[in-house]
Order: sequence, then structure tokens, then C-alpha cells
Amino acid sequence: MLSKSLMFNLHHPHPHHEFFTKPKNLYSLTTSSIPTNSTKILVSQKKLVHTFFNKKCNNNNKNIISPMASSIDQFDEFHPDPSLTNDDLKPTSIDQRNFSGWEMASLWIGLVVGVPSYYLAGSLVDLGMSWWQGIAIVVLANLVTLVPLILIGQPGTKFGISFPVLARSSFGIRGAHIPTLLRALVGCGWYGIETWIGGEAIFLLLPKVVKNSSLSQSISWLGTSPLEFACFITFWIAQLAIVWKGIDGIRELEKYSAPILISLTSCLLIWAYVKAGGFGHMLDLSSRITKSEFWSLFFPSLTANIGFWATLALNIPDFTRYAKSQHDQIIGQAGLPIFMGLFTFVGVAVTSSTKMIFGHVISNPITLLGEIGGLLTMVLAIFGISLATITTNIAANVVAPANALVNLSPSRFSFRRGAILTALLGIVCQPWRLLKSSESFVYTWLVGYSALLGPIMGIILVDYYLIQRMNLSIKDLYTLSSNGAYYYSNGYNLAAILALVVGILPVIPGFLQNVGILDSIPKSFGIIYNNAWFFSLFLAGGLYWILSILKKNQKEIDPLLPNTS
Repeated sequence: MLSKSLMFNLHHPHPHHEFFTKPKNLYSLTTSSIPTNSTKILVSQKKLVHTFFNKKCNNNNKNIISPMASSIDQFDEFHPDPSLTNDDLKPTSIDQRNFSGWEMASLWIGLVVGVPSYYLAGSLVDLGMSWWQGIAIVVLANLVTLVPLILIGQPGTKFGISFPVLARSSFGIRGAHIPTLLRALVGCGWYGIETWIGGEAIFLLLPKVVKNSSLSQSISWLGTSPLEFACFITFWIAQLAIVWKGIDGIRELEKYSAPILISLTSCLLIWAYVKAGGFGHMLDLSSRITKSEFWSLFFPSLTANIGFWATLALNIPDFTRYAKSQHDQIIGQAGLPIFMGLFTFVGVAVTSSTKMIFGHVISNPITLLGEIGGLLTMVLAIFGISLATITTNIAANVVAPANALVNLSPSRFSFRRGAILTALLGIVCQPWRLLKSSESFVYTWLVGYSALLGPIMGIILVDYYLIQRMNLSIKDLYTLSSNGAYYYSNGYNLAAILALVVGILPVIPGFLQNVGILDSIPKSFGIIYNNAWFFSLFLAGGLYWILSILKKNQKEIDPLLPNTS
């Protein structure tokens, strides 16, 4: 998704570090140009500066300042290639690192509390699961997702680099465009979905006479009605104004919207509790599927729920690069399974209650709010849905595509230009078709794109933790020199690209069958598709590790071999 980044259009200049340059200038002086009687004074000054410099470094908080100071120093000590950097791609400075643990947690609350999260939980009930089965799958999936979230977030906090820059380490300076653009494509699709949901909220406000007019009649070639499409475009335009405010505005929005969203969610739960006559009636909707049918749904549902946040798990460095410390990024992200579990309970409980209240299951909260009716309900609903949609959409679905475009051409794209193109592509994705049913949303959209993100994640994790050993050269991440550590073969790491392709290929037959292009496929390909994220992650990661080891051994045998993959 989500990958719920930001309007990280920050233009804070990096400090010039004059203190660090002065000792170098002082040491460069030679005693031959200084009177003999001044030599002792110069030596004393050198010792004094050196002592103060060491004391200054030792007194710094190692978790917060030292790693970042090292990254900034590396970046400032050379001239990065202008085609690889601009203000959005530079390592974050110490002044920019202002995300506390609470603000990271607030970000996740804003991301979790939204219509897609609610709809995902309701979709599991709609597919025949009981309420506790749906919650168990969601919580388990988010516990699994939390692992790569923290692992990939670590280099973002340690080095202050974004996802596109981190990808240069494994895919190569130029090859990094491949994973970042694939992530951007998924982000554009999610941006369209979230915007469509916001447009539905606007549609709710319209008078019945307008909603019952001929403009509400669906047009076959468009796939929706002109009125609904107009509401979608209206919300689409409204969001662009918020993109302009940058990371500081988004951080404040997420922080203050979190308690509001929690309150509105609680109101919806209380309404369902009162109307259904207690939790016993709300949660008495038992499973409508057999044990064998449940297990046939379990793995694709688990994969779909992992895919739900696999987007953000991949580009989480876009956020953790602003965290104050590793402790803050870990504590802030650890709340994901808790927040997702609680909100899933609300979604499943309210969805289950609709069976008793209205006589049939309503999994879409927009449809539910329309059924409830009432002016006050409508106003609160529109406000809540709009706030939830904006906090989720801008954070999860704008930053990654915008940063990918900036990385593609720093001289042509700024964050704002990238955000506008992302929004335009969100229209092209036709989100109203993706949300036409629970099956298409869960098994086509969520499972399908997890096959793209899984292998990328496997390759990056293997590269950073097993190959690079958590040590990156900031200088080499921003240079096109053939001697750079991440230049590989003309800027492309062929081992990573091959592993990515191999990780995706086995999932394609299952996807083609799911969208109706293939009538039948071997059972093994169906199993692979239902476990697309797991299968592609381990396959691509394992193959990349083997190829990297073989390459390293070959290099050790003949050190004169060129740096190719």
C-alpha cells in the first residue's frame, strides 16, 4: 500500500560543519612557515582542538547523532553526482530528524484507521469467515509484516537515506529505478483507490434528487456514473493542496488527527453495539464455510493482508530517515499489529452487526453510513472518512511514487511534480473497477501486487544484512564512478535483476488465471499465487544471496576481474 512517501519536500540546508573544517586547515599549516618561537603554541593549539573535537564526539548521543553525523560528513566531504541527488534525496540532517516514537505511532494510527482497513476486515466476513477468524488472520499478517518494517527501517534511521537511495546498494546506481518504479506503480493504484473512497464520501452529501438523476446512471465504457466520477475528481483536486505543505505539515496532521479518528471509530462501534443489542449479537455471525474451505482461503487471505502493508514496509526508510533514533522508529512501528487488530475488531464487529440490524451483511462502510442516514451522522461520516482518507493516502501513497520519480531524474522532478504525476496515474488505474467486489480487491489487487514487492524486499534485506553487513558507503551511493561500490555493471546489479525476475515469473500464471486470461493452470501454480509474497521473497532473496556469494568467491580467486554482476 499502502504504501500509506510525504510530501517530504524538505529543503533544509545541511550544516556546513565549519568546526570540522577548521582543524583540517589548521593541521595543513607547516612549521616551516611559522617562526620557531610559535611552534610550541601551534602544537598546543593542535592538541587543544583535537582534545575538544574528541570530547565533543564522545559527548554526543550515539543512538541519535553519531551515525547521522557520520552519514552527513561522508556526504559533505565529496561532490555527489548532480544526476543522483537533490534536496529530496540527500541524507537527512540532524535538524530534520524530529519524528519521536509517539509521532511514528500517530503516523500508523492515521494509516490504519481508514476505509480500506475496515473494508479488508469486512471482506473476510463477507467471504464467509467468522469474526474471530478474520481478526486472527489480520493480526498474524501484521506481526509478520512488522519484521521487515523494522529491518528495512533500520538503514533509513542509521544513514538518513530514503528507499530509492537504499535500493542503489542492492540493485545498482541505475538499477535502483526498477524496484522504485514498481513500488511507485502500486502506490499510484492505491492513491486512486483512496481517492475514490473520498469521492464516495462527497457523493453521500449530495441531495437524493441529484443522486437519483440520470447523472447517477453508470456508463459502460467509463465503468461508473458521471456523478460519481465528478465526486472522485473533486476529492482528487482537494488532496493536491495538502501535498504542498511538506513533511512538517503532515506530521502535525497525523499527530492531531489520531485522537479524532479514534473517537469517531469508537462512536461507530458504540452505535453498532446499541443497535445490535450488545457484543453477543454483534459477533454471533459464525463461519459460513467448511474447514477445508477455510484453509483454502487462509493462505491467500494471509498473503493479501501482508500485501496490504507490504507497500509501506518496502519504502519505510522514507519515514524512518526522519526518526530521532532507532528506539523511536522501533517503538513507533511496534504499534502496527495492535492498532490493526483493534481497528479490525471494529470493522468485523460492525460488519457482523449489520446482519442483525439490516438483515444482510454490509462490508463497505460508505454503504453502511448511507444506510444509517441522518444529517449529523452524514456530517460526522464525511468528516471522518475524509480525514482518514487524507492521512492514509498522502502518507502511504504519494511519498514512494514521488521519490521514485525524483530518483529517476532529480533535475526534472521535485517532490511536488512527482506527486502531481502520481495523482494523474491514480486516475488511469480506474480504482472503481478494483473495488467492485471483495474477491477482486483481496485476491486480484492485494495478492497480485505482493508478487512484485516480495522479491524486492527479499533482495534488499539479504543485501543489507548479509552482503553489506549493515555498512553502507554514503559516498558510493551518490556517485556514477565506475570504481564505486554500487556501480556494478554500468550501474546495474545483474544478480539482483535476475533474482527479481525469477521471483516474479512463477506467480504470473496464477495472476493471469485470477484476472480471467487463463482458464486453467496446474495446481502448483495456484498454490504459488496464493502464497505470492512469501514465495517470491524467499526465492528472490535466496537466489540473490547465492549469486552474490558466487560472485564474491570468483572475485577472490581473480581480483583483476571487472566489477560486474
